[in-house]
Amino acid sequence: MHHIHRLTTVFTLFFLSCLLLILGGCSQNAADPPANSSSSIQSLRSNNPTVYTPKADGQITLGQEPLILDISHTDQGYIMTRYTGTSAKANLQVTGPDGITYKYFFPPSEAYMTIPITAGSGTYEIAAYENIVDTKYATLYKETVEITLSSEFLPFLYPNMYVNFSADSKAVSAAADIVSSVSSDLEAVGAIYHYIIEHIVYDNQKAQSVPSGYLPDIDETLQTNAGICFDYASLTAAMLRSQNIPTRLEFGYSGEVYHAWISVYIEDIGWIDKLIEFTGDSWTRMDPTFAASNDNSSAILEYIGDGSHYILQYIH
Repeated sequence: MHHIHRLTTVFTLFFLSCLLLILGGCSQNAADPPANSSSSIQSLRSNNPTVYTPKADGQITLGQEPLILDISHTDQGYIMTRYTGTSAKANLQVTGPDGITYKYFFPPSEAYMTIPITAGSGTYEIAAYENIVDTKYATLYKETVEITLSSEFLPFLYPNMYVNFSADSKAVSAAADIVSSVSSDLEAVGAIYHYIIEHIVYDNQKAQSVPSGYLPDIDETLQTNAGICFDYASLTAAMLRSQNIPTRLEFGYSGEVYHAWISVYIEDIGWIDKLIEFTGDSWTRMDPTFAASNDNSSAILEYIGDGSHYILQYIH
């Protein structure tokens, strides 16, 4: 009987303890999730594309036919130009407050070309020329323009003649798919970077026959999974810009080789592949061509990360 009594007492205490736990759980504030619930999991970053569209609406223009320059939206970080003459091509030279002269060549067309303003706010000298014969050009006009950017990052978010994309580009929808499950800009940059270096191969044959004035077709690069350094950089820049991540397309020398790469700006702090460091307050160099060609090895990432191997000449 004593044993039965003791068992009954233990069972009663166990039942009361369970009841208290249940009641305590019911009394918990419904707005407070359990300590190890999904509240500690970072929410997903929106992957909706953001595609800025350049406009040539004629509010403010320079020059006259056959070469018109639309400067209506310089505060957004771009100017637009159109050449409708009979010569083989026209040339626009833009010198910013940094003293670097950018030379843009384009054939006759009814469509406007978008040219980025890459030297920030300040005074720009613009000179327009028309090809006469061979390498000889006739001066059409020269102008001085004061430009104040709404944001220093806008020139590196809009599409332009070197990073040419639109809301309908396949590369834009592909980028949205690639970053659909990431939680930050840092992860988005990493996802797009790895997609490029794992899917695009260097086209040696194309590299031997690139025509003067070549401009990349990002959707063609995406479809063929092949390209030269200019294609790698342009496609990567377009994908990142379409995700509202400022990305510069940069040209210069890597060693003795004329080359194209990108630099990216995000406010996140962290590493990609333990060697590409984002500090949250500066542009970070990334070279998808070299990374893809060298299996993203530690040695090549160290080479890319060391600025002494790169001589920057132009930014687009």
